[in-house]
Amino acid sequence: MEPLLHQKPRRPTLAILTHSDDTRIFRGNKENYIDLIAAGEAKGVHVYVMTTANFKLTANQAIGYSYNFKTKSWKKELLPLPHVIYNRIPYRKFEQLPEVQTILQSCLRHRSIHFFNPSFFNKWTLFEWLNKSRETGPYIPTTQKLTTSDDLEKLLLKHSSLYLKPVRGKAGKGIMKVSRIIEKTTRVQKYQLSVQDKTRSHISRYTNVSQLWAQINQMMVTQDYIMQQAISLSLYKQRPFDLRVLVQKNSKGAWTVAGIGARLAGKQSITTHVPRGGSIDDPAKLLSAGFGTTESKKILQRARSASLLIAKQIGKASGSTLGEMSLDLGVDTTGQIWFFEANSKPMKFDEPHIRKQSLDNLINYCVHLSKKIKKKTVTTMSKKAR
Repeated sequence: MEPLLHQKPRRPTLAILTHSDDTRIFRGNKENYIDLIAAGEAKGVHVYVMTTANFKLTANQAIGYSYNFKTKSWKKELLPLPHVIYNRIPYRKFEQLPEVQTILQSCLRHRSIHFFNPSFFNKWTLFEWLNKSRETGPYIPTTQKLTTSDDLEKLLLKHSSLYLKPVRGKAGKGIMKVSRIIEKTTRVQKYQLSVQDKTRSHISRYTNVSQLWAQINQMMVTQDYIMQQAISLSLYKQRPFDLRVLVQKNSKGAWTVAGIGARLAGKQSITTHVPRGGSIDDPAKLLSAGFGTTESKKILQRARSASLLIAKQIGKASGSTLGEMSLDLGVDTTGQIWFFEANSKPMKFDEPHIRKQSLDNLINYCVHLSKKIKKKTVTTMSKKAR
């Protein structure tokens, strides 16, 4: 007798998991969800949205939201149990709720449902994973935990500029930059602190590390931080830029680069994040301005190779099923590639060619997973992401 779950061969079914909400239908980027539903329909894959409310995987159906393209409306209804669940819970604070953790663990343990990208990354854990590998280690700037003023002072002696980043930060929020500088007028060494605030940074100066630490410590009260060697990034019209790489698994379950974009820092910003004043630009244009056309092509190829190595190492070290991630890579003034950050919940890429490829990859990967027999799952990643 056939098992109750998926009794009849039916088209692959993908559920997008997000958080429930009291004031709106559910949280997250609805346009993103609609695009993925449309991409699924074009490829014969049934895609719908599940929320953390009324969540059950105990029968052959699940409560979810389907989208009607004619009426442009969502409908809550009983839908087929998904073959694959894609985690798009948008914020760490939601993901870490005890009731949500219970849901995530039930997804991981389910005997026939594949669940990918189970949690946000922790920045410190990422650097530990990547430093373990001889292949990815050379791309990692010097990175240490920030716990005392002595830690800060020692690393500032080795590197004149450091970035301070919250280990659970997102979109550039909470980032600070510390630099040892010599004032032009007095020729006295001081410490400069730049604090990112929306689209600009606020700058203050201190005569010693104790004063500097007192200010930094006030801002670290609720979060753990890492400190990282500041890389002298390549510039375009006196503004630094970095590369944003979308890496996804394809129809064969292999990592592939969906596309590379560039983010140019705002005039008064210490980061390139678009919500912090950065802007989207063409990587070939920005790199060609500093390195020439031929060399810029080589740099982009090296960025692709580095991204695949990094994605493979993160996937291996995490022990989790990962289907996509975005990477922030820097290119220094010599053309060397550096890794800054990885995000397991990539924001939508606005470049049309990357956007189309990203949707195709997600649907193709869903089809790939739906054909696989689920193996025993390691469930340690959500703990490491805290």
